[in-house]
Amino acid sequence: MPGTRHALTYACGAVLGYAGDLLTGDPRKGHPVAAFGRVAGAVERRLWRDERGRGALHTLACAGGAVALAAGAHRLTRDRVTASVALTAAATWAVLGGTSLGREARAVGAALEAGDVEAARARLPHLCGRDPQALDGPGIARAVVESVAENTSDAVVGALVWGAVGGVPGLVGFRAANTLDAMVGHRSPRYRRFGWASARLDDVLGFPGARLTAALAALAGGDPHGARRAGREDAPRHPSPNAGVVEASFAGALGVRLGGRLSYGGRIEDRPVLNAAGRAVEVADIERAVRLSRRVGALALSGTVAARLAWSAARRRKGAA
Repeated sequence: MPGTRHALTYACGAVLGYAGDLLTGDPRKGHPVAAFGRVAGAVERRLWRDERGRGALHTLACAGGAVALAAGAHRLTRDRVTASVALTAAATWAVLGGTSLGREARAVGAALEAGDVEAARARLPHLCGRDPQALDGPGIARAVVESVAENTSDAVVGALVWGAVGGVPGLVGFRAANTLDAMVGHRSPRYRRFGWASARLDDVLGFPGARLTAALAALAGGDPHGARRAGREDAPRHPSPNAGVVEASFAGALGVRLGGRLSYGGRIEDRPVLNAAGRAVEVADIERAVRLSRRVGALALSGTVAARLAWSAARRRKGAA
């Protein structure tokens, strides 16, 4: 039946795309997400006003345009199995960033291991938006672990969730929203109003992936009870509805303490401490966080593909009844 075939096609493409990310990571030049970012930047220059309405139009034009292109490509290939698998694999590879996330985290960790804090500061902006000059070695290590946790949801699990729900358009739409949030969704004077729509869209689309990431971190980490407790007690105090639950669960699973004071673009924020009973982050915890992220990503792939196949089988049985 068509539904079963499409589910199997998605499953094969998703597995191949995930494997492609494991093998190659993100290319240094010519990445599709970077191309989307350049287009979104050009649209922003044409549309920007310090208004929510203009920001909503920017979000609709960029994210909606990306989804429309993905849906068109899907329609053109849906009846050709090989082409459909290839499209799904390419889209999955393009939107996933787990391998590059681990690579950048390990590069910062290697610099800290060597005692070269300046090199670690220089590398940190490849991973997150913190002010590196405001951080010492332990602060950099904590920032890396927090980034690995948050980006496991944003760059891996969330995309797989929406891919299972919406196929190629779901994959592309999630990554488009996440990219727009990174570009204009922060609370700077320029983007406080203009970026509101992108930030809210990212919050909505990131909600299921963040909860699945937290649950899988508890399952795959070294302290399931600690992960669940930190997620339940500490995440609600975090300013982000999605980053908080992921970072808290990673903190509990790894037995470390995250959160506290940080600096973004010269702006100081005092965030709640996550898993206060844990110890301070050490450099070795960066590798532990990367390995936990890898396990969570693999479980997310297995779970979302299985859910897509099970849903298709259930619909087939219902249709045959």
